[in-house]
Amino acid sequence: MYKRFTDEQLVESLRKGNEKSFEEIYLRYWYRLYTIAYQETGTKEEAEELVQDVFENLWYKREESLIKHLRAYLIVSMKHRVMNYIKSAITQRKYQEYLIFHEIQQSYGTDEIVNFSDLSRAVEEVMKKLPEKTSQVFRLSRFENQSVKDIAEKLSLTEKGVEYHITQSLKVLKDHLKYYNSDN
Repeated sequence: MYKRFTDEQLVESLRKGNEKSFEEIYLRYWYRLYTIAYQETGTKEEAEELVQDVFENLWYKREESLIKHLRAYLIVSMKHRVMNYIKSAITQRKYQEYLIFHEIQQSYGTDEIVNFSDLSRAVEEVMKKLPEKTSQVFRLSRFENQSVKDIAEKLSLTEKGVEYHITQSLKVLKDHLKYYNSDN
């Protein structure tokens, strides 16, 4: 019965607390919202959680929301959720970097910090010399701790291709960073 309802009819029924209307809205739009979230976050779990948040918000605010175009409302809601998620992730990452740097400062003397800084710059210089795809794969693997499978999916590569890029990166880094690999 609800499959035949227009979006406007579903929204009106939803405002009255009709759970079947809510279920129909979910069935119509969950995949579209999931696709948006997955494209932006790159992870299934985060995308599913963001979709859950949008629908949860829709249900809890059903009586007070003035939805004129359901599809547009849901898509915009999802894009806002994704944007907030990304901002939060960036803030969290910056905070983690701050904590790590602060810990390094407390744990090591000035010489070690300078050496670490020099090493970081040297690594960046080597990364610039690598082919773009190889550098991108290495960064995702080593700096963002993504799995080979996730990187392969994200960059449309085979898992063997990802492993090849990582191996190439490590060879070049090892060769260019011999000075920093001393046993002193």
